[in-house]
Amino acid sequence: MAEFKKSESGASQKGIWQAVWASLRGTQEDYTSGSLSRAITLLAIPMMLELLMESTFTLVDTYFVGKLGAEAVATTGLSGALIVIVFAIAIGLSIGATATVARRIGEGDNEGAGIAAGQSVVAAVLISIPVSVAGVMLSPSMLAWMGGSPEVVAGWAYPAMLFGGSVTIFLLFLNNAIFRGAGDAVIAMRALWLANILNCILDPCLIFGWGPFPELGLVGAAVATTIGRAVGVGYQFVVLMRGDQRVRLRWAYFALDAPVMKKLLRISVTGMIQYCVATASWIGVATIMAVFGSVALAGYTIATRLMMAAIMVSWGLSQATATLVGQSLGAHKPDRAERAVWITGLYNLALLGVTSIVFWVLARPMISFFTADEPVIAVGIEALRYLAVGQIFAAYSMVFSSAFNGAGDTDTPTYINLVSYWIFELPVAYWLAHIVGWGPTGVYVGVAGSGVVWASIGYVCFRKGRWKTRTV
Repeated sequence: MAEFKKSESGASQKGIWQAVWASLRGTQEDYTSGSLSRAITLLAIPMMLELLMESTFTLVDTYFVGKLGAEAVATTGLSGALIVIVFAIAIGLSIGATATVARRIGEGDNEGAGIAAGQSVVAAVLISIPVSVAGVMLSPSMLAWMGGSPEVVAGWAYPAMLFGGSVTIFLLFLNNAIFRGAGDAVIAMRALWLANILNCILDPCLIFGWGPFPELGLVGAAVATTIGRAVGVGYQFVVLMRGDQRVRLRWAYFALDAPVMKKLLRISVTGMIQYCVATASWIGVATIMAVFGSVALAGYTIATRLMMAAIMVSWGLSQATATLVGQSLGAHKPDRAERAVWITGLYNLALLGVTSIVFWVLARPMISFFTADEPVIAVGIEALRYLAVGQIFAAYSMVFSSAFNGAGDTDTPTYINLVSYWIFELPVAYWLAHIVGWGPTGVYVGVAGSGVVWASIGYVCFRKGRWKTRTV
C-alpha cells in the first residue's frame, strides 16, 4: 500500500512537471474536457509570465528614472495614472475579444473565431486614433489638473509620447486577448517577452545617452517602451497571419462584419466602462496623494508599481478562468466552468498570500532598490505593507471578474467596480486622509478596504449564477 501511494505521488509530480513543460512549449489541447488542474496550469503559467513582463515595463522605467530624482519618479507616477486610461479602454476591448473567440473555439467554429479576431483589430485601431490625439494635446493640462508640481508638469512629454504610441498598447493587449481566448497563451507570453527585453535594452540607452543613442532623459523611457511594444505587435501579426495556431487572420476578416462587430462591441463597451471606472478611481487616489507632495507621491508610486508586479502575475493566473469559462460555456458545460473558477481562486489565494508576506517582510530592501531618498523610502515601506494586506482579498475578486468577463457578462463587474471604488474607496480614502487626519495612511487603508468590498460582492453575484446564461 505504501509503495502504491509513493508511486501515485511520483506519477502526480511527474504529471505536474509535464504540464508545466507543455505550457511553456505551447502544446495545443482541448480545454473543454479532461483535468481542470492541468488545463489551468497550461493556460496560467504563460499568462502569468506574460503579465509579469507587462508589469516589468513600468518597474524597469521606475528603476532607471529613479536615477533622475524624486520629481521624475513623481512624473511617471501621475503619468501612469493617466496612461491607464488607455489600458482601461484596451483591456475593455480585449474582454470582448477573449469572450467571443473563446466561445467560438468552444463551439468548434475556428473560422468564426478568426472573423471575431479581425473585427477586434479593426475596432482597436479606430479607437486608438482619437485617444492618441487627445492624450498628446492634453498631457500638460492633465498633469496640472491632477495636482502635479510645476517640475512634474514640465515632464509632460513623457505621457505625451506614451499616448502618441497608444495604438501599440491597444494592439498588444488585443492580439494577446485573441491568443488567450483561443487557448494559445504561450504566443501571448512570447510577444510580451520580446517587447520587454527590447525595452530593457533601450531604456538606459535612451535615458542616459549610452553609446550612439541620444540622451533623452525622462522621455527616453517612453520612447523605449513604445518601440518595444511596437516590435511585440509585429511579432503577433506574423503569428496570426501565418495560420498555424487555432485562430488565423485573413485580409477578408478586416472588412466590416456588422453582426459580429455589434456583438463584440456590446461586450466590449461595457468592459471599457468597467475598466475606466477602475482607472478613474486610480487617478482619484493619485490626486489625493499628490496633495501631500512629491516625496509622498514618489514613495506611493514605487510601492504601487511593486504591487502591480504581483497583481499582474496574479491577474495572469486569473485570466485562465476567462478562457476556461468561455470555452466551457461554448461547449455547453457550465458546471465545468464553475469548478474552474473555484480551483483557480484557491491557487490565486495561495499565490497572493505568499507575495503579501514577502512584501511585508522585505519592504525596505525592495523600496530601497529604486531610490536612496530616505523620506521616499519611509513612505514607500508603509504604503507597500498596507497594500500587501489588502491584495490578499484581490485573489478572488480578480478570478470572479475574469469569470464574469469570460462569460460575456461585463455588466456585473462594472457595477461592482462602481460600488467598490467610487462609493467606498475614494470617499473613505479622502475622509481618512484629510478629514480624520491620517494623511497618506488613510489613502492606503481606503485602497486596501476596497478589495474586501469587491471580493464580498463578487462572491454573492457569482453564486447566483446568472453569468452562465449570457449569450455571446
